[in-house]
Amino acid sequence: MPFVLGTAGHIDHGKSVLVKALTGIDPDRLREEKERGMTIDLGFAWLTLPSGRDVSIVDVPGHERFIKNMLAGVGGIDLALLIVAADESVMPQTREHLAILDLLRVDNGIAVITKSDLVDSDLLELVTMEVEEVLAGTTLAGAPIIPVSATTGESIQELVATIDSMLDSTPSKRDIGRPRLPIDRIFTMSGFGTVVTGTLIDGSLSKGREVVIVPSNIKTHLRGLQSHKQGVDSIEPGSRVAANLANISTEQLNRGDVITTPGWLKPTRALDVKLRLLPSAPRKLEHNTTVTFHTGAAEAQARVRLLDAGELEPGDEAFAQLVLDNPIAVVKDDLFIIRSPMETLGGGLVLDPEAKRHRRFHAVTIERLTAREAGTTEDVILSALDPVKPIELSKLISMCSIPAAEVAKGVGSLEQKGRLVALDEKNERLIFAASGWESLARSAHSTLEKYHKENPLRQGMPKEELKGKLKVIERYFSQAVNRLASDGVLSESGTLVQLPAHDVKLTPEQQKKIDAYLKALSSEPYSPPPEATIEPDLLGVIVGQGKAVKVADNVVFATDAYDEMVRAIADHIKANGQVTVAEVRDKFNTSRKYALALMEHLDSQKITRRVGDGRVLR
Repeated sequence: MPFVLGTAGHIDHGKSVLVKALTGIDPDRLREEKERGMTIDLGFAWLTLPSGRDVSIVDVPGHERFIKNMLAGVGGIDLALLIVAADESVMPQTREHLAILDLLRVDNGIAVITKSDLVDSDLLELVTMEVEEVLAGTTLAGAPIIPVSATTGESIQELVATIDSMLDSTPSKRDIGRPRLPIDRIFTMSGFGTVVTGTLIDGSLSKGREVVIVPSNIKTHLRGLQSHKQGVDSIEPGSRVAANLANISTEQLNRGDVITTPGWLKPTRALDVKLRLLPSAPRKLEHNTTVTFHTGAAEAQARVRLLDAGELEPGDEAFAQLVLDNPIAVVKDDLFIIRSPMETLGGGLVLDPEAKRHRRFHAVTIERLTAREAGTTEDVILSALDPVKPIELSKLISMCSIPAAEVAKGVGSLEQKGRLVALDEKNERLIFAASGWESLARSAHSTLEKYHKENPLRQGMPKEELKGKLKVIERYFSQAVNRLASDGVLSESGTLVQLPAHDVKLTPEQQKKIDAYLKALSSEPYSPPPEATIEPDLLGVIVGQGKAVKVADNVVFATDAYDEMVRAIADHIKANGQVTVAEVRDKFNTSRKYALALMEHLDSQKITRRVGDGRVLR
């Protein structure tokens, strides 16, 4: 299982020197870094531990001017090495980096006191006590503290053994089948073209796979993959990876872009979050304050809309909506940091990456966000559902950011409890909140009620007409009608739907016309007299009652005569192999018009099939 270590700490406290002592690799790759003796951008190295496991190391800059570069590298690490120089002890960037690790919920780490050879034992003990004190109250409280010297090699092997031991109990990175590779470096390699690096999360990637760059939505494919400078065919979540991208230039990419599989990850400009302001924040955070937002390797300006607080005091938490000036790619449960131009202010958890604008202090909104923050899988599913509009299961899984199997199980449980309704179509499901399904049922009932009122003599409303009124996703319409019928909202009659209680009521005059028409049909059952006509609505009543069959425009047979003709035609075909229109005409002493209309009708009903000049049974 791959692991990533990340350094953190104040400038010139020996992070890069320690990484070189551990790995033999100098992570300072830029000429300017060599000249200035400081890490400006992210550096990378790797190490094979005594257990045989390989770990990647991300070395981040300590200077406060390069905090945003530090933020691009610290996401996705399994273990943090907080570096404190023995000759300077805890410094401003030590505290800021530790605050960032705390906000990003990094709870696995080691405090490494470097340059131990430069101080005596009494000062080293004082520095150790100060480090213990600064760790208290953070996610790294109680972390091992190991003094080392990268120059003499003192305790370097102890540090390596401690890293190895702590990784024994580090859980595997989650794999929900939706790989994301936030890009933290972009460069060109001779003979290869564009190469990007990042830490893979939430899924695996393989060589040759089609991928998309979000938010630009540029499609490409993975020409090659490397980990620790070794070519690989596939890569697991939690790995540092270099990806060679096909047919794309470095100018088309930006740090913070995300490489993923097509069809699911959408960029956003508004997200609902749980926000915590650091106790060390210099001032309270007011509604509509502009900050810099960082998540993964992405950065954007953001306006903070507080949803359940008038203002946020240092150390306090609140639900908020962040409105971004540039779209970024995030999912539920991603962690983030907010900063002013010179300092880290706070951070938190993404609850809804596709947020709609909310009213402030709106109880329903706060309840929904509370469920998304700390609820069970079922709570998260329910909070993700729109009260009215349905959502397909694949989209719901993406919104919940929970493994697909868990979401499917939660949906099944909620369906049994009556909290939602699911319609199945092949390999997909359409999910309604209970309120959404009730809204659809009310709409169907009122639509049919209005139709019956306007068309009292019609047996029912054509299904296609109801489809246009309900605006259900087309491929789920039949399932919706079936479910509405099983719920007793409507009933089906072939291509028609109606309210279960609907009954055609005729006036005495209308009934008289129907009786006269049926009598006329029966007088010449195989050749209905041309003068036998009736209003379309009354004919619909007769057909709906099963007393007549309309086989074509202006060609109607009484049901008894129709059934007799169908039986006789079937018997003829069984005896002779086929029947022609002329034979039907002669058999019933009718005209070609009626015989042809009847046979074309039987073809449409899939009772017969035309073969040359004759018909055979299907």
